[in-house]
Amino acid sequence: MRLSASQRPTTSMQRLLSSCDDTGVAVVTTSGRILGESLATQADIHAAWGGVVPNLAQEAHEAAIDGCVESALAAAGVTADQLDAVAVTIGPGLSLCLRVGVLKARQLAAEHRLPLIPVHHMEAHALVARLGATSFALEAAAAESAPAVAAGSSAAGSSAAAGASGANYAGPATPAAAAEAAVDTRVAVAVAAASAGQAGAEPVEFPFLCLLISGGHNLLLLVEGVGRYTQLGTTLDDALGEAYDKVARLLGLDLRPSGGAALEAFARGGDPAGLPLSVPMQRRPTCDFSYAGLKTAVRLAIEERCPEATEENRQLRADIAASFQRVAVQHLEERCRRAVQWAQESHPEVRHLVVAGGVAANAYVRSRLSAVAADAGLRLVCPPPRLCTDNGVMVAWAGVERLQLGLVEPPPASSQPGEDDWVDLRPRWPLTDKKDSRSYSAPRSAKKKRVFTSLTQLMQQQAEQQDQRAGLPAEEAQQQLEEQAAGAA
Repeated sequence: MRLSASQRPTTSMQRLLSSCDDTGVAVVTTSGRILGESLATQADIHAAWGGVVPNLAQEAHEAAIDGCVESALAAAGVTADQLDAVAVTIGPGLSLCLRVGVLKARQLAAEHRLPLIPVHHMEAHALVARLGATSFALEAAAAESAPAVAAGSSAAGSSAAAGASGANYAGPATPAAAAEAAVDTRVAVAVAAASAGQAGAEPVEFPFLCLLISGGHNLLLLVEGVGRYTQLGTTLDDALGEAYDKVARLLGLDLRPSGGAALEAFARGGDPAGLPLSVPMQRRPTCDFSYAGLKTAVRLAIEERCPEATEENRQLRADIAASFQRVAVQHLEERCRRAVQWAQESHPEVRHLVVAGGVAANAYVRSRLSAVAADAGLRLVCPPPRLCTDNGVMVAWAGVERLQLGLVEPPPASSQPGEDDWVDLRPRWPLTDKKDSRSYSAPRSAKKKRVFTSLTQLMQQQAEQQDQRAGLPAEEAQQQLEEQAAGAA
C-alpha cells in the first residue's frame, strides 16, 4: 500500500539497535509520535545465568530481528521503500550483538538505497528526553496538524495529540499499532515519520545537564548539542545499575524483568535504616561516583546475616535492600547537586536536568532527584519508565536528531559485506573525552586497545573538515565530498 501525499510521512527512518539483549522495534515520527513498536524479550533466556550470555543473546537477536522489523512497519502502515534513512546502534555494547543490528541495517539501506545513520547507544539515552519537545518537532507537528484542522478532521487531530510526546505517551496511536505494539531494546528498529506533536510542549533546549544511569554507566554530562558532551563526572568502578543487579542476586531475588526493578520492589517492604552503611566518597568534592565499596559492604552483611534466602529472613533481606537503596541514591543525590552547581556556574542558561538510562525507571531515584532539580530551580525531565530502559524509540529519535543536521552516511554498496569489507562496530566507544576543568576523574581502565575515538571528538573533527571545505573552491570541495562518500561505501 502506498500513502497519498497528505498521508505519507515527510521524514521516515528505520532504526536498529543490538547492543546487548532484547530485540525491539519502534516507529517514531519527526514530531515525536510513536506509531508502532515490537519486542522480543530475552529476559527468560538470561535470568538463569544471572547476566547476559553474549552468544545466546546473538542467537536470539538473529531469530527475532526480521519479524520485529516486519511487525513495526506493519503497525506504522509504511513499507521499507517509503523510509528516508536507516539508523542503527554501532556501539558501545557486545560486538556479537551489535553485528546483528548493523548487518540488518546495512541490508535495508542497500536494498532500498537509503542513507545510513550510525548511533551511539548512550547518546540515544540522553536525547530521548527531547522526543517531541524540540523546536523542529513542534514545527513539524503544527505543519502536519494544520491540514487536518482545516478539513475538520477532529478525530485525527485528537489521535495525533494523544500519541505525540514520549513524555505523555499512553500507547500506540492506532488500533493496528495497538495490536502489534511492544518495545524495549537492543536490536531495535525504528521508523521515523512526520506527524502531529503535542500542542504546548515545552522544548528541551541545549544546553542541559544530563545524568545517565544504567548497568554499565554512571555519567554526569553537560549536553551542548548533538554529539557535543562535556563530562562532569563518571563512575570510578561500578555503575549504580550493576550494583543494584549484584545486590538483587545476593538477596536471592528473581531478576526478571531486571535486578534493579526487583530490588526496588523488594525494598518497599524494608527499613531504610535497618543496616548502617556509609555514603561513598564523602571526602572527595567531585562529581564522580563509586559503588564498589558499598556493594562489598552489603555483600558482607548478607553473608553474615542471611546467606540463604528464606521466608524466615525475608524481612531482614528487605531491610538490607532498603538500606542499600537509601545510601546508593544519597550518593547519587550528592554528586548531582554538585554537578548542578558546576553547570550553572559555567552555563547559567541551563534550565533542565535530564535523567535517563535504565536506572532512571526507578521511582525512588526519580523522586529523590526531583528534589535536587527543584532546589536548583531546574525542570526535571525523565522519559517514561519504559523509555528509560533500552528501546528502539530512543535510537530512532537520535536518528531523527542527526538527520535534521545532515549527519548521515551514503547507502552501502551491497546488502551483505564482502569477505574483506569492514563492518563498523564500536564495542568500546566513549561518548566524550572532554572533561570539565574541575573534574579529576581517574581512568577506569588502562586498557586502550580497540577503544574508538569518542563521539564528541569525531563531531569536532567533522566540523573542522566542513570548515576546511567551506574555504575551498566549489569544485575542490565537491571532490572531497565524493571521495569521502566513496570511502564510506
